[in-house]
Amino acid sequence: MWLLLAFIAVPMIEIALFIQVGGIIGIWWTLLIVLTTAVAGSYLVRLQGLRELGKLQRSFSDMQDPTEPLANGAMILFSGALLLTPGFFTDIVGLALLVPKVRQAAYAWGRSKVKVARFSAGSAQPQPQHPQDQVIDGDFQDVTGDKKPTHTPSGWTQH
Repeated sequence: MWLLLAFIAVPMIEIALFIQVGGIIGIWWTLLIVLTTAVAGSYLVRLQGLRELGKLQRSFSDMQDPTEPLANGAMILFSGALLLTPGFFTDIVGLALLVPKVRQAAYAWGRSKVKVARFSAGSAQPQPQHPQDQVIDGDFQDVTGDKKPTHTPSGWTQH
């Protein structure tokens, strides 16, 4: 339900902001601002995304919990999508997600809502390569009988 409201409310907010800002500063300045935020935002997303990727790789190599770098990477990716979407509201939210303190607060809020029962990084007991042979005793009856095919075999089948 919240997603439906977001898909309805966000475009309405963007249209209202375009009308208001365009009426104050003019259409060309409005379009220039939208284009500039898209270009600058994509540069910042690339920079911060590479930084978070390095943190994620370090967390894997140090066998540490990778959830925070993964969450930050997801928020940076979402930020990039918002910055490439034309509009002022999406640009403000996208730029806010590029601020590390905002991402930390969003991560802390999300973490408080999610209950993790267990986290392990490869410390589970190894499974046997070949399970012990099990013999299942049974009877069978051939039901194909002496049936002859009703068509000639194709090149894909061999008889």
